[in-house]
Amino acid sequence: MQRVYYEDTDFSGVVYHARYLQFLERGRTEFLRCLGVGQAKLREIDEEGLAFAVHHMDITFKWPARMDDILEIRTTTRRTTGARMVLDQEIRANGVTLILAIVTVVAVNAKGRARRLPDDLAATMARGAGLD
Repeated sequence: MQRVYYEDTDFSGVVYHARYLQFLERGRTEFLRCLGVGQAKLREIDEEGLAFAVHHMDITFKWPARMDDILEIRTTTRRTTGARMVLDQEIRANGVTLILAIVTVVAVNAKGRARRLPDDLAATMARGAGLD
């Protein structure tokens, strides 16, 4: 859950469209954390290290969030293949879907080069989607 603050809004009191990217990013971080995969753990996963870089994003803006709204960000894995992972994300407030996003992230090593997801991590991500 994330609260909308004054700094998140534009002159009309609704969340500025670019701010949703930050909410979505935090949602992906919390998703990994809930699966037992913290960002620090990823950097130390093996000698290459691992991080995720956003490759592509499709966002549908359905309804605006407003100051003081409590946002719920839901993240699930759509699919994992090699170095890519496709995630479905939804931002909700008061039971209403505000934002739908399909996010493709690429696994990269410490030098920023694409790398395959380790098998155990890919399996963990699949469990996060109920794909087992």
